[in-house]
Amino acid sequence: MSTYTQIIYQIVIGTKYREKVLTKNNRDELFKFIHGILKNKQCFLYQVNGVEDHIHIVTHVHPNVALASLIKDIKLACSH
Repeated sequence: MSTYTQIIYQIVIGTKYREKVLTKNNRDELFKFIHGILKNKQCFLYQVNGVEDHIHIVTHVHPNVALASLIKDIKLACSH
């Protein structure tokens, strides 16, 4: 017997103090980096986009991945 799950999340992550540090040049690289993190965790990325002070991620999270753990990993990896 198999199960089917499809839960799609929209995750919004803001910069610290809403500083406008995500310039257009480094956003594309950041989006590719986030895509790689999600792919490694077997999540499907529908869309990632953002502006200078926050980003939006629309993704399907694999059932074996805890949402809080996924967000923590994304924020830790992107903070450097």
